Amino acid sequence: MSASLLSWLGTSNQPASCSANLAPGTVTQGTAPAGPAGKIFTEVRGLQTDEDTGVRLEYVRTAAIDEPLMTGQTQSTGTRRVLSTCEEVRSAVVEITLQANRSLAILTPDLEPDIYDHEDFLETLKKFILARAFARVRVMITNPARAMKSGNQFVHMGRRLNSYIEFRNVKEESRDHEEAFCIADGKALVYRPDGKRWNGISDTNKPAVARQYLDTFDELWHATDIEPSVRLLHL
Repeated sequence: MSASLLSWLGTSNQPASCSANLAPGTVTQGTAPAGPAGKIFTEVRGLQTDEDTGVRLEYVRTAAIDEPLMTGQTQSTGTRRVLSTCEEVRSAVVEITLQANRSLAILTPDLEPDIYDHEDFLETLKKFILARAFARVRVMITNPARAMKSGNQFVHMGRRLNSYIEFRNVKEESRDHEEAFCIADGKALVYRPDGKRWNGISDTNKPAVARQYLDTFDELWHATDIEPSVRLLHL
């Protein structure tokens, strides 16, 4: 695995949950002219409540994104976004699913219901599959025990459309992968270096980077067998 794509300066260390107390932020992104090679600097603006006074205050923080895989490559012609909230990650996943023509590859800790059990994603996914006889959706789960604890409509859809959607569990000896990502057609991706956090980056057209993570996904995929228990969950 490459070094982490994302390192935030002064961000919250809260776990990934849409119900977490994270202030909504607006991201303004641009490459800093004087910045070191392979870094993008962004401004994140939002509102945060002062715990002592209860007053809502505006904050501005700077984030730096390392791009070790992108250095020296042609700049993307797609849309690149810095992600820091559940809603932003879900929106980015829906965006690349809308643009997909052939395939999705998803590496997830536990099927992440805030992303993949949400109506926005499920409706987009259904349209993607039903419009293409050759569509393929592969899902690798790095923490299957946790995924089996609660119902997930994504799994129900996988049962009905099992010619298109396949779930597999990462082998136990390979479950040290902390990252989470979604790759569409081997060229668009939503990437989070830590699947327990929402901080990440998305790009709708970065094939050189997407293919490197897709290679990692394929290695994990081919090293394991189909897990029928995932499709037969008692939800």
